[in-house]
Amino acid sequence: MNKTYSIKPSDIKRVWYVIDASSDTLGRVSTEIAKLLLGKGKPQYSTHIDCGDYVIVVNASRLKVTGNKIDEKMYHRHSGYPGGLHSRTLGEQMKLDPTKVISKAVKGMLPANKLQAERLNRLKIYSGSEHNHAPQQPIEVKLGKVSTK
Repeated sequence: MNKTYSIKPSDIKRVWYVIDASSDTLGRVSTEIAKLLLGKGKPQYSTHIDCGDYVIVVNASRLKVTGNKIDEKMYHRHSGYPGGLHSRTLGEQMKLDPTKVISKAVKGMLPANKLQAERLNRLKIYSGSEHNHAPQQPIEVKLGKVSTK
């Protein structure tokens, strides 16, 4: 008789990955990060258990976008008071803090549930090419177009 296997939180093995944000566009990098944080590539994936991995993103300041998004994409925040809406373009936000651009994009791609905050805590974003997670021996993830030759 076959039984359905459900993974237990104690059985989860977390792996560390490194993604270079300068290799592809914002959306493609963010979807790959979201897949790794969710653990969708694992055979024991389950929606109600957090079985995702750690993701390190480097070169966030050299992120690519297409079209006129650098000038037209807006980031809004509100203070809660009347007239308290503050807006910035993507270009302005990249100058101030490029890590927030990636974290906001990834947060929008994760399910809005109790596991979202824990998954975002496993996302480490750095503006430059250096990170301090070498002892974890992260695996480099290659993004970009696959050649069909």
